[in-house]
Amino acid sequence: MDSYFDEFDLDRSIAEAWAAFTGRLGEVVSMMEPGARLTINTRESELPAEQPFISFDCDDEYNIRSEVSGNAYLSLDFLLTDAQLAKLAELGWHEPEDGPNWWRTAEQDAYQLVAEEAVAVLIEVFDIEHPVFLAPDQLSEILNPPASAIPMAEAFPSGDLTAVVPTSADHLRQLISLVLNDELGQMPILTDEGEFAIRAGTAMVFIRVTEDTREAIIFSPIVHDIEGRTRAAELLADLNAHGRMVKFMLIGDKVLLSLSLLTYPFVPAHLKQVLAMVAELADEMDERLAAALRGETFFGPDDSPPPEVDA
Repeated sequence: MDSYFDEFDLDRSIAEAWAAFTGRLGEVVSMMEPGARLTINTRESELPAEQPFISFDCDDEYNIRSEVSGNAYLSLDFLLTDAQLAKLAELGWHEPEDGPNWWRTAEQDAYQLVAEEAVAVLIEVFDIEHPVFLAPDQLSEILNPPASAIPMAEAFPSGDLTAVVPTSADHLRQLISLVLNDELGQMPILTDEGEFAIRAGTAMVFIRVTEDTREAIIFSPIVHDIEGRTRAAELLADLNAHGRMVKFMLIGDKVLLSLSLLTYPFVPAHLKQVLAMVAELADEMDERLAAALRGETFFGPDDSPPPEVDA
C-alpha cells in the first residue's frame, strides 16, 4: 500500500484543486445575471463579526465588479496587515474610494481573468491553503464541499446497500462521486490525478482508487516535518496496535492516516462509514500528533493536547 503514497504529492494535489476551483469560479461568474451577487467568505465561523471576503456583482451592462474586504469593513480580529495591503496593490486592486473595500472591474467576457485575480487574493493575501477551506454562500455552493466533517449515519437508505460492480476505474470514480455529492450536498473536488479532496475540520482527506477497481484508499496526510523518526515509529506502532481498521504510517517526515476499502463490488454504505471514520480521526489527531512529534499540521493548528500513549 505504501507505493500509493510514495506517488502522492500534496503540493501538486493542492495546485490541481486550485486550478479546478478557478475554472469553476469562472464558470459561475460567466453565468451571473444583472443584479446577481456572489460572495466567498474566507472563514467558517459562527461569529457575526465582519470577516474577510471576496464578492462579485454583475451590473445591467454585464460588467463584473469584484471587491475584497478592506480594513474599514473588517473587525479588529481580521484587519489586514501592511504586507497584505501592499500585496493587494501589487496584484492590481484599487484602494477603497466610495466604500470600505478594495475593488476592480472587468467585462463578464473576461470571467476567467476575474476568477484568476480573485484566487490570487485568496492564496497570496488571505493565505488560504486549499479551496475546501473557504466558506461560500448559497450562490457558490457548487464550488466546494462544506467545512463540517462527514457524520456517521445511523441508518442507510436501501440504495446505499445496493452493491454495484465497477466496470473501470472511471466508473468507480463516478460511483464514489455520486455518493459524495449525496453526502456533501454538491460535487466534490477531483484532481487531475483522479483523487477526491474533502475537508475534515482542520485536516484534509483524499480518496484514490486503484486502476483494477478492487480498492479505494482513503487517507489523510495529517502531520509533516516531524522531529525524531524513532520516537514517531514507536508512537505510531502503539496507535496501530490499539487502532481499529485505520493505519498510521510514517513516510519520510510525514504521518499519514489511511484505510483501505474493498470496492469490488462497490457499496455506498461502506464508503460513507469509512470516510466518516477517517475524517473524524484526522480532524481529532492532527494537532495532537503534531504536538507529540514536534511536527506541523497541514491546516489550522490549535492547542489540542498530545495523544496519551502508555509507556
